[in-house]
Amino acid sequence: MGNFIAYIVLVIAVILGTAANGFAKSAQGFTLLIPSLLTAITIVGCMYTLSIVMKSIPVGVTYASFAGLCIIATTLVGVYKFNQMPDIFTLVGLVLIVSGVLIVNLLGKTN
Repeated sequence: MGNFIAYIVLVIAVILGTAANGFAKSAQGFTLLIPSLLTAITIVGCMYTLSIVMKSIPVGVTYASFAGLCIIATTLVGVYKFNQMPDIFTLVGLVLIVSGVLIVNLLGKTN
């Protein structure tokens, strides 16, 4: 699998990971059945897609990219779905995370 396809699969992993985070919040400590099941299903799908990506992209780069993008996406879900507005320090931290993901992917050695 080429890197282009691997990055597409990585985006799918981020979507599944972000969905799992949203469902986990809705599961209220795994006390609600449907959100708890959706959390479990999406997290397993997320880990499966990450394992596919790691066949082409080094594990450190894969997970750094996944974690950073998932943090950003989960923050956006928090704003949209749960009305959780980040403060200025959170926004600065998110910019630093995006910067780190870009540095790892664009300037880091991937061999």
